[in-house]
Amino acid sequence: MSEELIPENPEQETEENEAEAVKQRKNGLYPGVSDELAENMKSGWADTELRGLQPIAQAEHTAARRAALSARFPGERLVIPAGNLKTRSNDTEYAFRASTEYAYLTGDQTQDGVLVLEPTGPGHEATLYLLPRSNRGNGEFWLDGQGELWVGRRNSLSEAEQLLNIPAKDVRELTAVLTEATGPVRNVRGHDASIEAALTDKVTAERDEELRVYLSEARLVKDAFEIAELQKACDATARGFEDVVKSLDKAEATSERFIEGTFFLRARIEGNDIGYASICAAGPHATTLHWVRNDGDVRAGELLLLDAGVETNDLYTADVTRTLPINGTFSPLQRKIYDAVYEAQEAGIAAVKPGATFRDFHDASQRVLAEKLVAWGLLGDLDVDKVLELGLQRRWTLHGTGHMLGMDVHDCAVARTEAYVDGVLEPGVCLTVEPGLYFQADDLTVPEEYRGIGVRIEDDILVTEDGNRNLSDTLPRQADEVEAWMARLKG
Repeated sequence: MSEELIPENPEQETEENEAEAVKQRKNGLYPGVSDELAENMKSGWADTELRGLQPIAQAEHTAARRAALSARFPGERLVIPAGNLKTRSNDTEYAFRASTEYAYLTGDQTQDGVLVLEPTGPGHEATLYLLPRSNRGNGEFWLDGQGELWVGRRNSLSEAEQLLNIPAKDVRELTAVLTEATGPVRNVRGHDASIEAALTDKVTAERDEELRVYLSEARLVKDAFEIAELQKACDATARGFEDVVKSLDKAEATSERFIEGTFFLRARIEGNDIGYASICAAGPHATTLHWVRNDGDVRAGELLLLDAGVETNDLYTADVTRTLPINGTFSPLQRKIYDAVYEAQEAGIAAVKPGATFRDFHDASQRVLAEKLVAWGLLGDLDVDKVLELGLQRRWTLHGTGHMLGMDVHDCAVARTEAYVDGVLEPGVCLTVEPGLYFQADDLTVPEEYRGIGVRIEDDILVTEDGNRNLSDTLPRQADEVEAWMARLKG
């Protein structure tokens, strides 16, 4: 990675005094910038301003979302930041991912952006505060580590306005605006410390949390754009799973990391990224619910639990799990456990429909799993109802059977309990159904042959007017179909 240049006099102001002088970096190879070079770099550049741009595909949807937000909080200033870069180590940063609330309301994904809804008589006036193109007067565009010649061109404010259909201003002016603001203000916290500092005497934790909860609950029902994005994410994820099956021989020669890298390649080709850290759990690692170290061996005769999802360029993620026999064929015991989980998932999916409660699919899946565990003699002489009452099945099926899905893999996470887990399903809700059984390698309460086997099957289910639609159904689930699919892909 190259080092940015440093100015000879970092305190010198320029005729375009729109940005701070570029900070000097220690141990750069160039001692400074001559006046002649600085002057040379100011001119001789073509006009690259983009004109006549069309709004992005979701602009009409983000406008509707902002209108609903405005109606919920009349007369109050609302501040929703995108967030800032986060340091990974020294002077390298993590890849930026805009806050979900900000991206949901704007369609923008740029760092340091802030959406402000200013109250007006009938509602609100939205303004996007963004970083403009990097400054050429003070050399920012070629001297600063975040300048255009180092990390790429930003949209101008005019370009952003055209693309997002929201008026845009320079974000460097915003803290002064907010500091002088009067009247009630709400802010989505946790993303931008400078915004929080500017609002410190104008907001309360309780009021800010109400805003965050509202924005979480607003995403419970997906609009048409979101549903299309989730389908796109599932389709790309299915192709990523196919890539993995085709390369299992290479994973056996290396490790789980080959599986991780194979799926990541698909995510970057067809989307923005992975939606969460991929779980590439082979053998006994499959009994660890969130195994993301992905550094273990991949061995024929064992199972691979692959839990992974592509995140689209508009930040909607799939969340799919398949448990696959690494050699392409389930052993009799593996198949018995797999079939039990498949039956539980079938019961759960059937319970997803309008008017059902969120808990119904979980309860349906858990009952099947409890029935299997009782039938296998793992719970003594207890009956199924007693097992469920006491939650004893959870020794081998620890997690809930699903969650909301959307821009976050665990979407709508701060919604009120009465709106989420105690809520009623309606068309447009998207959730996962993901039962599993996990027999730890050191679990002495089960027969030895069960130990080290973990199975989970997960699909992304959209509630429709007349039931549900499995968005990830291009991937086979039934054991015979899984084996045939793997044989076909391996040639």
